[in-house]
Amino acid sequence: MIAARRREREYFQSSPEYSHLAHRMGSEHLGKMLSKHLETVIKSRIPGLQSLINKTIIELEGELTKLGKPIAADAGGKLYTTMEICRAFDQNFKEHLDGVRAGGEKIYGVFDNQLPAALKRLQFDKHLSIENVRKLITEADGYQPHLIAPEQGYRRLIESCLVTIRGPAEAAVDGVHAILKGIVQKAIAETTELKQYPTLRVEVGNAAFESLERMREESKRATLQLVDMECGYLTVDFFRKLPQDVEKGGNPTHSLFDRYNDSYLRRVGSTVLQYVNMTCASLRNSIPKSIVYCQVREAKRSLLDFFFTELGKKESKQLSKMLDEDPAVQQRRANLAKRLELYRSAQHEIDAVAWSK
Repeated sequence: MIAARRREREYFQSSPEYSHLAHRMGSEHLGKMLSKHLETVIKSRIPGLQSLINKTIIELEGELTKLGKPIAADAGGKLYTTMEICRAFDQNFKEHLDGVRAGGEKIYGVFDNQLPAALKRLQFDKHLSIENVRKLITEADGYQPHLIAPEQGYRRLIESCLVTIRGPAEAAVDGVHAILKGIVQKAIAETTELKQYPTLRVEVGNAAFESLERMREESKRATLQLVDMECGYLTVDFFRKLPQDVEKGGNPTHSLFDRYNDSYLRRVGSTVLQYVNMTCASLRNSIPKSIVYCQVREAKRSLLDFFFTELGKKESKQLSKMLDEDPAVQQRRANLAKRLELYRSAQHEIDAVAWSK
């Protein structure tokens, strides 16, 4: 090859036709010219190559993000991964309640619409009809009529009205419970990491529902206690401020069943209705407070606490069972990671060439 090039140079240098162009003739000069042209073409294409590689790297990174992180091999890593996913779900759940995401406002709808409407449907005025007032007062006196005022009759009338508030109170608890369950389902659907592990998604959902069920029972107990307290102990000052009139109590010499006239019974019914409405207005404010304290606040504070406690007791095999990722997804992640590594290597090499221009 070297001898051939030497003879080629000698030919062009000795030839009358090419001697004046000898420095621009021959395969050696042609190779240099083609190399320069190729270098120019390559350099002109570098920005396009850089753009294409950068775009591909971004796409690969995005796809890897969607697939999620690979599962750790050790038990500690698996536990950490599981808890991080659960915290992401818990954060989404709290954002719904705090108004960052939609859904939490429905709870206020229970307090502002459902509960007042249910209380209004109780229709205490119909319950305190003259016939019912007469019946309860006469039954409360028993064989011995009251001396001044039918206190036992008042108590039974009030209790018979207030006890009906238990129904709307329980319905409000159940209404908030249903909304919280719906928010849990939304938060699960919005937690991308849970889509990667079907078994963990089911476990987290079941744990959240079990916690909400415990909170509902506690809320129902506390809320019904509010109603029972009003039934069991009346506000004495309300009755002490009423005008006292012994004569309105009827004539004790008459029969037990006819000594109350309609005017007196209407007065008793009106007094009881005022007291019941006053108590109902108070419960309308205190029932939501009890529900928020026992259900909403607790759900924000400790929805997965019991699940976390149980999670810490699980062994590596049990954690692996929860993190049951599809093998096809694992293989795809590995392939994407290899491609990403190759593209990044090419990016570094091209950048080095571009900076050396």
